[in-house]
Amino acid sequence: MDIKTIPLSRLETNLEATLSECADSGQAVVVKLPDQRLIAIQALEAAEDDSLVDDLLQSNPEFQTLVAKSKAGPRKPFPPER
Repeated sequence: MDIKTIPLSRLETNLEATLSECADSGQAVVVKLPDQRLIAIQALEAAEDDSLVDDLLQSNPEFQTLVAKSKAGPRKPFPPER
């Protein structure tokens, strides 16, 4: 699998185009955050049926609590690039 690394600023500048490129090419994109952490974005085929999240939501109380907490809390923006 090909992997492309880009700075957060590129993703912020052209989000839709970058995500479309990832989806169309099948190439994974790794976004380098200002604090040196990395986030991977990978396209999934629409036909892929990954039931892990559904299974966790149905059967794992700890996961259900995490999801509820995430939904209830405010979203934090990424820190500005230095």
